[in-house]
Amino acid sequence: QMRLVESGGQLVQAGGSLRLSCRANGDTLSRYSMGWFRQAPGKEREFVARIRKYGVNTYYADSVKGRFTISRDNAKNSVFLQMNKLKLEDTAVYYCASRFAPGIETGLRSNPTDYDTWGQGTQVTVSS
Repeated sequence: QMRLVESGGQLVQAGGSLRLSCRANGDTLSRYSMGWFRQAPGKEREFVARIRKYGVNTYYADSVKGRFTISRDNAKNSVFLQMNKLKLEDTAVYYCASRFAPGIETGLRSNPTDYDTWGQGTQVTVSS
């Protein structure tokens, strides 16, 4: 059974950068489409980015496009989120999620219900 563990969240100043990591255990990562979501206090969980099984295709929320980059290393069973030019509104708990995708992948898959397994989250706080 897939298990996900995020790391890398911390307090950072606006304009700074962070790199989040998500380590997968229990199954082969290349069988899964992976996504990053975030949830700020009092708000619903929202889509941030998604990467297909072999890393060829990536998708981003408009709010992070051009600032964030999702990547993966299937050999190391890890997914990353490089976050640059951070803004106050990026403050949230960031979650890694996996979607078992044995066949051809279709769709944006930006809905949390599209994903099967979630990590515990890592806090990112952007200060002024």
